[in-house]
Amino acid sequence: MKSAVLVFPGINRERDMARTLKLVSGHEPAMVWHAETSLPKDTDLVVLPGGFSYGDYLRCGAIAARSPVMDAVRKFAADGGLVLGVCNGFQILCESGLLPGILMRNAKLKFICHDVHLRVERSDTPFTRGYNAGQVIRVPVAHGEGNYAADAETIKRLDGDGRVLYRYCSASGEVGIVSERGNVLGMMPHPENHVEDIMGCTDGLGLFAGLAAHLERAA
Repeated sequence: MKSAVLVFPGINRERDMARTLKLVSGHEPAMVWHAETSLPKDTDLVVLPGGFSYGDYLRCGAIAARSPVMDAVRKFAADGGLVLGVCNGFQILCESGLLPGILMRNAKLKFICHDVHLRVERSDTPFTRGYNAGQVIRVPVAHGEGNYAADAETIKRLDGDGRVLYRYCSASGEVGIVSERGNVLGMMPHPENHVEDIMGCTDGLGLFAGLAAHLERAA
């Protein structure tokens, strides 16, 4: 699995993500600076990690979405390439038009940082094949703007088309939405932080292991 991790000013979770990708695939991912205009040759997976790109000024992800590298990401996705956006990466994907909707401020305008439980809705996608449908996993969130919002018709379409891949178990709302072609996923929780025993939980490992297995099979 040849992966590329995008790096924007203010992003601070790129090393966590890179460590996880290397752990799963055995290969060091390419770190791609936001000012680049192309992705490394033969890239299989592009990851937009969490953090605070451009200090979260204007709207979270709004400035990063207009970085030069995002044109290459849009082309990569249009050609069927796999794209994963976590936390701020999810916000950037929405702001760039790669996913519908937008992420709004949390209730009571509070930053939240704790573990959440997610139910895996499907197991037949590259992003979920490492789990069983209906499986409940525990992963951490850490964000101030994680309230996914879209118009009623978009929400209905996402639900009806099976494009909600992960859903909070103990609260209402959608998380882990995927693009219409099923190759671009955005989610607020950080699965990369729950992949090693030393963290006390390895529930996030299935997402990355599933991606690696999918790409290996497709090669």
